[in-house]
Amino acid sequence: MKPAAVLFDMDGTVVDTEPYWMATEHAIAEANGGTWTQADAMSLVGNDLLVSGTYIKAKLHLDESPEEIVEMLLDGVVRQVEQAVPWCPGARELLLELHEAGVPCGLVTMSYQRFVAPILAQLPPETFRVVVTGDMVANGKPHPEPYLTAAAALGSRPEDCVAIEDSPPGAASALAAGMQVLVVPNHVEVPPQPGFHYRRSLTDVTAADLESLPFRDPSTVNLP
Repeated sequence: MKPAAVLFDMDGTVVDTEPYWMATEHAIAEANGGTWTQADAMSLVGNDLLVSGTYIKAKLHLDESPEEIVEMLLDGVVRQVEQAVPWCPGARELLLELHEAGVPCGLVTMSYQRFVAPILAQLPPETFRVVVTGDMVANGKPHPEPYLTAAAALGSRPEDCVAIEDSPPGAASALAAGMQVLVVPNHVEVPPQPGFHYRRSLTDVTAADLESLPFRDPSTVNLP
């Protein structure tokens, strides 16, 4: 059955901007005389930005509020995105195929609108019929609100939608919303559980594939 809509996470799923976030976190730490480890960076992947801002404030003992730290993060990442959009393999091609096939797509990201805008500018108009960003919801991932908001805006039942995610908080959010979840791990492992279907890359995923979930029993998948 053709999905009523396909909802994409952004960071690590559509664009591989996680290195941009990590570089900005390291820069903030260095500018404030602090240390920032790879474990710190990995712990923030997929989080609501205010959660990340709160973590950074506590870790680096900053005077700025979590909201101000989020703006510092966005300043650094937006500068990098404006120089180059790092598309994840196969993501742009799948989006364009779904667009041509008339399958509604939504973007569900914990990034804020000013970061999303330069990425959307690289896609045909209406590629994403709905965009839900972290500054539009009261509860970020892993809460189901972001995905429920996107489904409602598209007029689709959550159980008729497919969500594509790369992180544990995002996958948990989509699953809690009642959606089929295609997990394409990127920087962090997403442990298998019922309701998650896996591919290692979007390069070999087509619109037709999304009509035939599940791809495989997730218990048989060896994640990187």
